[in-house]
Amino acid sequence: MPRTGLRLKSPDQMVSESGTDLEGHGLQRTIGPFQLVCFGIGAIVGTGIFVGLSDTVAEAGPGVIVSFVLAALTCVFTAFSFAELGGAIPVSGSSYSYTYASLGERAAFLVGWCLLLEYGVSVSAVAIGWGQYLNELLGNTVGWRIPAALADAPGHGGVVNVPAVVVMLLAAVLLVRGVRESARATAAMAVIKVGILVLFCAIAFTAFKAGNLTPFAPEGIGGIGAGASLAFFSFIGFDAISTAGEEVRNPRRNIPLAILVTIGCVALLYCLVSVAALGAMPWEQVGGKPAALSLIVNHATGSTLGSTVIALGAVVAIASVVLAVMYGQTRILMSMSRDGLMPKVFARVSPKTSTPVANTWIVAVVFAVPAAVVPLDVVLDMTVIGTLAIMAVVNICVLALRRSHPSLQRRFRVPFHPVTPLLGVAFSLYLMYGLPLVTWVQFAVFVALGLVLYSCYGRRRSRLAHTGPQETTPEPAAAPATPAATGATGAR
Repeated sequence: MPRTGLRLKSPDQMVSESGTDLEGHGLQRTIGPFQLVCFGIGAIVGTGIFVGLSDTVAEAGPGVIVSFVLAALTCVFTAFSFAELGGAIPVSGSSYSYTYASLGERAAFLVGWCLLLEYGVSVSAVAIGWGQYLNELLGNTVGWRIPAALADAPGHGGVVNVPAVVVMLLAAVLLVRGVRESARATAAMAVIKVGILVLFCAIAFTAFKAGNLTPFAPEGIGGIGAGASLAFFSFIGFDAISTAGEEVRNPRRNIPLAILVTIGCVALLYCLVSVAALGAMPWEQVGGKPAALSLIVNHATGSTLGSTVIALGAVVAIASVVLAVMYGQTRILMSMSRDGLMPKVFARVSPKTSTPVANTWIVAVVFAVPAAVVPLDVVLDMTVIGTLAIMAVVNICVLALRRSHPSLQRRFRVPFHPVTPLLGVAFSLYLMYGLPLVTWVQFAVFVALGLVLYSCYGRRRSRLAHTGPQETTPEPAAAPATPAATGATGAR
């Protein structure tokens, strides 16, 4: 049974309350499995690989390949946990809701607070990277670039990053039009950017030289570990799939399936891109360079035509990440608002478009500010540490929910429980360890502010505190696990 002294919300209560706002206006289940996988790829593949690859290479050298593998392993272990929880509790709150059901309201609020880093701050980071490739594309096609004063943050030669603000506002416009339109746009953009990365690999492998991969680890094991912490940013976003829990058809099946397919495809693609990139060009010439993939294609082909295609793909890819991640942030704030932990405005759904319009515009405007004036490296580190902390908690949630709700219906079960969730926690903490001390200090201050906000606002206004947990009928006994249910999704 759930522990006493904690405000725990039962999974059944979450599901029964999902789908509508406080005024009865509802979300619509319009997203199918293919669109959901494209949504996952759309949320992941973007700034991390198109822009962040060069920073990761600067830390690890050719060993960046191992860095990507370590980051992928962390995501795979945690993806199993997200798959189990997403199928068992198919609501929009993602890790916030899972924590509410297993570790209590205070922990859930802090997870929701940290999700502002994973989704809100990361969308700022993604938007910042968009401008780099937009400038590359403009320079190659029309011979004109956006002036540095309007394309970079203060301290990096600029005054305000206008492209970053523009792409966030465009994403907001599309999101408020309706989830069906957003899903279609994300699917189209996901197909385009995967095709562009496959094209990059094909071009880069034509210039492959094995000698470029030696010495393999010039910065040693420490460099590979630091590179893995940065490479992890390239995988952030797969959990955004679970934020669509109230708008997906057959969510108990499709959410776990989409999470596992997405992370597998992206991990394979990233490893191919890193091998192709470092084989085509010495790592010293790649590390720290903006628009690195375009630089490598120019080197391999001796012309700017290939880099123009790569830049176009990056502009599309990064725009789709802004769209998907902003979507995830609005749905999490909506869940927190329905629980009374955030202002009611975040829970209102437009009866005309079936989208949280005010919520979307607030998110777009608020997070356009750091996108406009904060350097990319500062935003990246804060996003990574917040996401890793959340992933550690999600793995703990699997362990706690198995204990408190053993008969909860689970279409997917984490294989090799409890070893796999514990490895997910260990890998998350290892990558957090590789981040700079200043990032830890900033994160500690951020969490402390979250605790103050919960004590002053959330704890007093919580709906659960005033109504108490709903009485629910006993959960039906779970069917025996089958190979399909333990290692992959499928009907029981």
